[in-house]
Amino acid sequence: MECYRPHPASAGELSNFHSEDYVTFLSRITPDNLKAYQHQMLRFNAGDMTDCPVFDGLFEFAQLYTGASLDGAIKLNNSETDIAINWSGGLHHAKKSEASGFCYINDIVLAILELLKVHARVLYIDIDVHHGDGVEEAFYCTDRVMTFSLHKYGDFFPGTGHIKDVGAKEGTGYSVNAPLTSGMTDKAYEDIFKPVMDKIMEIFRPGAIVLQCGADSLTGDRLGCFNLSLKGHAECVKYVKTFNMPTLVLGGGGYTIRNVARCWAYETSVLLEQPIPNKIPYNDYFEYYAPDYELHLTPEPRENMNTDASLEAVRVELLQQLQELQGAPSVQMQEVPPEFELGKEENYAEGTNDGGEEDDIRDGGNGTTSKGHGDGTRRAHPAEFYDGDNDQ
Repeated sequence: MECYRPHPASAGELSNFHSEDYVTFLSRITPDNLKAYQHQMLRFNAGDMTDCPVFDGLFEFAQLYTGASLDGAIKLNNSETDIAINWSGGLHHAKKSEASGFCYINDIVLAILELLKVHARVLYIDIDVHHGDGVEEAFYCTDRVMTFSLHKYGDFFPGTGHIKDVGAKEGTGYSVNAPLTSGMTDKAYEDIFKPVMDKIMEIFRPGAIVLQCGADSLTGDRLGCFNLSLKGHAECVKYVKTFNMPTLVLGGGGYTIRNVARCWAYETSVLLEQPIPNKIPYNDYFEYYAPDYELHLTPEPRENMNTDASLEAVRVELLQQLQELQGAPSVQMQEVPPEFELGKEENYAEGTNDGGEEDDIRDGGNGTTSKGHGDGTRRAHPAEFYDGDNDQ
């Protein structure tokens, strides 16, 4: 595995999907000048009264996670890697001129646009508990991108992703939605995911895959309502890997922070085919994983509200939708456009061990102490809520 420092995506790069006035707004808004942008905050769905608050470093944050997804796509296009991972990306709700669901810039759409310069067809897969509405909307009328989302549907954000939402115009049939309800188990999820994936690969035959791995579909998530274990969630990642396609793997949602870290650490090991122990090694954040200090999660003892009949109906309808497509669409490819303007190679591909002046080399002792064990009390993270008086 090689680690790279991403380049910050420029305003011009972000405008390849987003409107210029929206990008300009994001670049200028700060917690200190909110009053001057009241009208624009309403227009672009940002601010304290929305699910997209303004915070210090907002635009720089968006530039970095988007730059990382673009860099990964370019690596794949240049055949410099088979799999590229950006756990900071996967912000699938952002629209062309609107923030939504904690998402400001849609790095997924921008990365897919980059992949389309080389690949005739790109498959987008979304295993976040929320529907990948921003990505689906961006490609709803094209047959060059197929979107496949498995999500909670019904009185749940963002409220889209009905099984009948199949695309429009040339894109009819290329939006694939699996609407589910609370309590999804590993087996139930796998029984939907694998057969539909097999049919997609047979019919659509993509040249590259983008996989969004939102961790809010795990058991115990503060906003999610599925009941997947780490192994059940990662089984999707493992299965996608078996197709041996250029694959961009992204993060996404996840609101129980310790479980997000567990999930993406484990899925990195799955992608690398390197087993890791269940016991979490001691580190600066060890107390967050009390009381068991283990990697894997035990699903909650609750009912799966998805019946066998409802799951079978979803599976059959999706397979029928795919069967009715006329095979993989052909695309007349022209000369490949240039990559996004990145400047010198070393400025965006700085690795942790490539000898550059700005190598991101951590202190060898970072994250370790001689203590080696915890006291059994979970440390409260300031960004999480815990059972107590503040619960709603």
